[in-house]
Amino acid sequence: MRAAAAACGTRLQVPGKAYVTMQTRRIGSAQVSAIGLGGMPMSIEGRPDQARSIATIHAALDAGVTLIDTADAYHVGADEVGHNETLIAKALSTHSAGSEVLVATKGGHLRPGDGTWTVNGSPEHIKRACELSLTRLGVEAIGLYQFHRPDPQVPYADSIGALADLLDAGKIQMAGISNANPDQIRLAHKILGGRLASVQNQYSPAFPSSRPELDLCTELGIAFLPWSPLGGISNARRLGLRHLPFTTVAQTYGVSPQRVCLAWMLATSPVVIPIPGSSRPATAVDSAAAADLILTPEEFARLDAI
Repeated sequence: MRAAAAACGTRLQVPGKAYVTMQTRRIGSAQVSAIGLGGMPMSIEGRPDQARSIATIHAALDAGVTLIDTADAYHVGADEVGHNETLIAKALSTHSAGSEVLVATKGGHLRPGDGTWTVNGSPEHIKRACELSLTRLGVEAIGLYQFHRPDPQVPYADSIGALADLLDAGKIQMAGISNANPDQIRLAHKILGGRLASVQNQYSPAFPSSRPELDLCTELGIAFLPWSPLGGISNARRLGLRHLPFTTVAQTYGVSPQRVCLAWMLATSPVVIPIPGSSRPATAVDSAAAADLILTPEEFARLDAI
């Protein structure tokens, strides 16, 4: 499953509906929707039933989304590793646009089943995890495979070397990293011989500390995928007046503050592709609509100064 190339937008034929168009951006050699979908909320604690999750994924595809982010660690019990990957594969297999989607998954993070998160960045684990993800997704090569989180017990170069081996073996089409700092981004870019396609870090109004990584990705032309991009927007009043400008701008356009937040991110850099998580069709559709919201220079400057 990979994204279809398009010069200006992604056009999908939805049964019984008109074509849906969304502006696109580039991850490596792939052209994808400017807004992606994060699958994590559909598989961890508090997850909805499978029917609602599949409806959420289908709604995102109907709205023009052609990038879905997942990971083998998005599950609850130790006996259901890869829950989210399996769910996404099922949803895509039952939608007419499923073959047009770039699935980005990750390996190197683990959930033992007791509510904790652990890491294993050994080359052996990464390669084995990739093989299992290939099976769950039902593909011959993963569109974008990302090293989920650095392992302090394993040299970072060794972990990235595993990605290089997977690329060379044709197991993955593109390689990415997640939760990385600038030095790690530069190292991965070097080890992969310029083939680092993406960096996925937490970035939002409530968590702006990854701005140096975003700026570096802009400089290098590497896609930057903010995870949890809506942090602070839903709880603006609890967090204080700092985030209320998003609500003010939203009222001007008659849209949600979340949509304004994603539009601000898109305006920050052409390499930014937010992947907001969702577990309801309505929120997936609202997020996708952010690609059509163009902020004025004054509005962007006001939000970017927060």
